[in-house]
Amino acid sequence: MIAVANAEENTMRVQVVDPYVELRTEPGRGFPVFYVAERGEMIEILKRKTDWFKVRTASGKQGWVNRMQLENTLTEAGARTTFRDVMLADYLSRRLEVGFGWGRFEKDPVLTMRIGYALTPNLNVELSSSQVTAAYSSSSLMQLNLMALPFADQRVSPYFTLGAGRYKNTPKVTLVNAPEISVTAANAGLGVRIYLTRNFLVRGDFREYMAPINDNRVDTFREWTVGLGVFF
Repeated sequence: MIAVANAEENTMRVQVVDPYVELRTEPGRGFPVFYVAERGEMIEILKRKTDWFKVRTASGKQGWVNRMQLENTLTEAGARTTFRDVMLADYLSRRLEVGFGWGRFEKDPVLTMRIGYALTPNLNVELSSSQVTAAYSSSSLMQLNLMALPFADQRVSPYFTLGAGRYKNTPKVTLVNAPEISVTAANAGLGVRIYLTRNFLVRGDFREYMAPINDNRVDTFREWTVGLGVFF
């Protein structure tokens, strides 16, 4: 376990295990390496910026080291350093998320793109756009949903979702006199999000849509998707 603070008063020291660790002038691979800390040297972790950590060597040189290199260091107690808690903290404090999913809308393939924003730790708002390709028609759905996450502080987080939007079905030209349908549709669903690593998560989603086609007809559709997400 490791806790890295932004204030230099609260720091920790680790020992280089690899042949060397590269210090760069700024946090990024595009910046030059100006110093190399060799095996056995102690370095002090000062602060963090995304996957980069500002460190100070015993000789007083300060630079930025990538997290992957710091994973191969030892604490002063001789334990291997891990940054999993720091990365999980990023996931728990996420605000913006984008992702995609693929699966089935009834029996037809569906591709879904999503963008979401965390209003609170347990409540998200999400806009999704889905495209369904069937043998005799194509359908599109644009939905705005509220997502409730009762266990948002866990790596595996189930959720419930409720929303509404537009459902449009366009028949293929081979179908004579088949009308195009464009109506408001509501949906309710549930799913699970699983934090993977760094800025990535995987999620599974089930939704049921209700679309009033006319005064006497309400169609229901079921959708299953699985996909990946990236959070910021």
